[in-house]
Amino acid sequence: MANGNNGVFQDLFNAVGEPVQNLSDAAGSGVSSILDLAQDGVKLCATLVTSTTETAVKVVQGVADGITSSLSQNR
Repeated sequence: MANGNNGVFQDLFNAVGEPVQNLSDAAGSGVSSILDLAQDGVKLCATLVTSTTETAVKVVQGVADGITSSLSQNR
């Protein structure tokens, strides 16, 4: 969900920030196993896909709402 005036792109940044930090921490502290690093990478990819999809839906919804509003004003 969009947080106030920050918009959907801020939400996308916030959603991706934690998995990126986890991935960075794991790589920087000498990963105890390759599986830990791979798991963080998979979580990052899943978060990116989910957040990007949610952002795209919000953008399309905003465009559709704008078109609907414009058409209703012209009637």
